[in-house]
Amino acid sequence: MSITTENKNKGKVLVVGAGIAGLCSAYYLLKAGWEVQVLDKEDGQNNCSIGNAGMIVPSHFTPLAAPGIVAQGLRWMLDSKSPFYVRPSLNPDLINWGLKFLRHANQKHVDAHAEAIRDLNLYSSQLYDILKDEVGFDFELRQNGIMMLYKSKAAEHEEQELAERARALGLDAVPYDKDGIQALEPNLRLDAVGGILYNCDGILSPSKLMHGLTVLLKEAGVTFNYQTSVEGFQVSGNKVTAVKTSKGTFDADEVVITGGASLPHLVRSLNIKTPLMPGKGYSFMVEPPENTAMQHAALLVEARVAVTPMNGQIRFSGTMELGPANDKIYTNRVKGIVEAIPNYFPDLHVSYPDKVWYGYRPCSPDGLPYLGRSSRYQNVLIAGGAGMMGLSLGPAFGKTIADLLDGNNPQTNIQGFRPERFQ
Repeated sequence: MSITTENKNKGKVLVVGAGIAGLCSAYYLLKAGWEVQVLDKEDGQNNCSIGNAGMIVPSHFTPLAAPGIVAQGLRWMLDSKSPFYVRPSLNPDLINWGLKFLRHANQKHVDAHAEAIRDLNLYSSQLYDILKDEVGFDFELRQNGIMMLYKSKAAEHEEQELAERARALGLDAVPYDKDGIQALEPNLRLDAVGGILYNCDGILSPSKLMHGLTVLLKEAGVTFNYQTSVEGFQVSGNKVTAVKTSKGTFDADEVVITGGASLPHLVRSLNIKTPLMPGKGYSFMVEPPENTAMQHAALLVEARVAVTPMNGQIRFSGTMELGPANDKIYTNRVKGIVEAIPNYFPDLHVSYPDKVWYGYRPCSPDGLPYLGRSSRYQNVLIAGGAGMMGLSLGPAFGKTIADLLDGNNPQTNIQGFRPERFQ
């Protein structure tokens, strides 16, 4: 394995954060001829980019802040096993985030940004295809679509309407009735009235991708500084000259800040506002019964559970639990995932898992990522806040950052994702 790079030394870039956005930024910057160092406050073994559903989702062109989500969320708050929950709190950051979310949860907002979200996801999907051939290791990339499975006529109506909007945006979304969707999964009995297959979507193994990229970058000369917390920045005029950390000061010509759900804390001392709420999600792995291998990943519409064949097993993941971060596993949330599974897959008898993973999706109040150059500092770039699309958008984030540093125009329209739109 090796990385083909331009024979140039354009300068030193410090990438803050070793999640998928940070690793992809490091990869494309290195290829472009930059010297790269990565800082991360943890050990790189268990961030949100590793335990997620592993889905590449151009189908997710509707931001989290969408019509109906507020009313649905209020109903779900009465159910301790519901897939969406806002933990009541007087935390000022949560209140501020909630007010901004309410202002954006409308159809005008959705319509204004659907094409830009679609384009960034499609671009990222194309980059994954290229990456698979470039990196020389297997991360189980399968571009064979994701099924949306539904059990009720109400959900069928909503999903058919969404599929029509997807097709109007040029996405490949095919509706199937009960028999048709079952034919897509000959080895596993389904209990659904129908489904939509989004052929534009794909899946991969996040752990294999993250581990492989880290090894590849280290072998290519990228320095990783783990257990290194950012404590502030040295600023001269409108430039950051160095990053102050728990393990000393790191100078840099350019600074790329990713950092996942920690992004607001990282940029606060720069007086940059990137409001985010950590959306806790859970996942666990299950060994499927013999001869029941899944052909496609699925999203269980009513239950909001993601089902991904991965590493010879099946990963189940779900819930969106908004509120200040903590290290507690709320068992009823996990039970909600477990109990939803046999409702769609009668032959999958899943017990409460021995090992439950959790991580935090970085959710912006308008459901859009933060991507681009800072308008306050000429050498600071930000890539984060992708919510449930973090893994999906990783390569597009990284390549866009590299293009911006090289003075090239991004391949898609990122104007609506500007980092300081809430200043």
